[in-house]
Amino acid sequence: MIYGYARCSTNENLQDIERQVRELKQQGATDETIYKEYESGTKTNRAELDKLLNIVQSGDTIIATEVSRFTRSTLQLCKIIEFVKKNHIKLVLGTFEVDCSKELDPMTEGMLKMMGVFAELERNMISQRVKSGMENAKAKGKAIGRPVTTTDNIPSIFYHYYPQYKNKKINKSELARLCSLSLPTVYKYLKIIEEQD
Repeated sequence: MIYGYARCSTNENLQDIERQVRELKQQGATDETIYKEYESGTKTNRAELDKLLNIVQSGDTIIATEVSRFTRSTLQLCKIIEFVKKNHIKLVLGTFEVDCSKELDPMTEGMLKMMGVFAELERNMISQRVKSGMENAKAKGKAIGRPVTTTDNIPSIFYHYYPQYKNKKINKSELARLCSLSLPTVYKYLKIIEEQD
């Protein structure tokens, strides 16, 4: 069986995972055998990756478009390598094949670990650049992070339905649905309004 693993760091509204999915299908995975995840590559406990590693069997193949889709942690990559070796699974990372259905040669294992080192290094460099950029913006007096929500920037639709909530004609869930807002956002807006009152 050929399984695919696709991962992006942020949700589907910010990053498109479909390019990875298309490439995985070209290599033999299907909609039913592709596991998609929106999590950081440094996170060790990932639900979809764990599901995939629990379902694969000896002789199966796992495909990812590149090593950084699997993980950006060298330690976690080493654990995955041990897992595929122990279970005799073939790992395909882009054009790089690691066939553990037979004994893995040291050169291939070394190359794979080096790819992991570079994936982690790339992630650390990106993180460092972001921190440096934020420090630079702070030094120039720019506000960092999300703007503070006040009663002035709560959407007007919320104020339209708020009296119905206040008069107990609708509950918080209904208020969220009518305003097309998430429940946590509704709680935040209610808190702001009630503190103002």
